Amino acid sequence: MKSFFSADIKKEALKNNFFRKVLATKANAQVVVMSLKPKEDIGMEIHKKYDQVLVNAKGKGVYIINGKKGKFEENSLVYVPKASWHNFINTGKTRLKLFTIYSPPNHKPGTIHKTKKDAEKAEKLKHD
Repeated sequence: MKSFFSADIKKEALKNNFFRKVLATKANAQVVVMSLKPKEDIGMEIHKKYDQVLVNAKGKGVYIINGKKGKFEENSLVYVPKASWHNFINTGKTRLKLFTIYSPPNHKPGTIHKTKKDAEKAEKLKHD
């Protein structure tokens, strides 16, 4: 029998203070928690091979997908299809806690980026 992943995902998202932390990676999907500081954003990006679902566990933010802007409020979910330019921005005064699911996986299993700067550096190395 293949291993599975089970967690109180909201609790995992709330206790996470790293920019990005991969919790589980399987063949077809990956579960990641993220924490954005006030005024911090994920950064405008596009995934050519990955769909992404993002869920706001706590905080206040906005999303921009292919030039369209919307509210990313607590308990909301946003589905970002592959090949869509997107960004998520913390507009609140506290950390924006979220979890995201990539399909297929986007990061190496066990990846932790403590800060956005760490994540940007890793992405640059990934594409060099």
